[in-house]
Amino acid sequence: MYRRVNSSRFIVLTTAGIVVVMMAFTWVMYGMAQKVFTLTDVMIEMNGNFAVMTDDIHGMGATMQSMDANIADMGGNIKEMTKNIAKMNGSLVAMQEDVGAMAHSVPAMTEAVKGMSANMGRLTYDVNRASYAFTQPLSYMWGNGFPF
Repeated sequence: MYRRVNSSRFIVLTTAGIVVVMMAFTWVMYGMAQKVFTLTDVMIEMNGNFAVMTDDIHGMGATMQSMDANIADMGGNIKEMTKNIAKMNGSLVAMQEDVGAMAHSVPAMTEAVKGMSANMGRLTYDVNRASYAFTQPLSYMWGNGFPF
């Protein structure tokens, strides 16, 4: 048995087995090291992205404060607009009353204009006859049927 364990064939096979196992172990460890290297790169890139995100969040905070101020201004403007609309509503009510009064006055004015138009027609006719009488007195006098 001593001879067998010390035989060169056994030592070569055992050494070859150990070399193969170590080779597989080294190959596995190399693959794991590559994954750790990739993971390290990803974590470094993530760190940079977190820094950018932190800056963006600070910028968003400033923008939110500005937006808050703008919303407060908008609230004041809406209150002012509400007051103006209330005034405008009062003006519209007064205007509606005035339009109602005008609705009653316009028919009376129409009748008055009709009367004025008729009177203007009569006045025009009378002025026409008077002009004719002054420009041609003999024709007016003899053209009526009365000689005088």
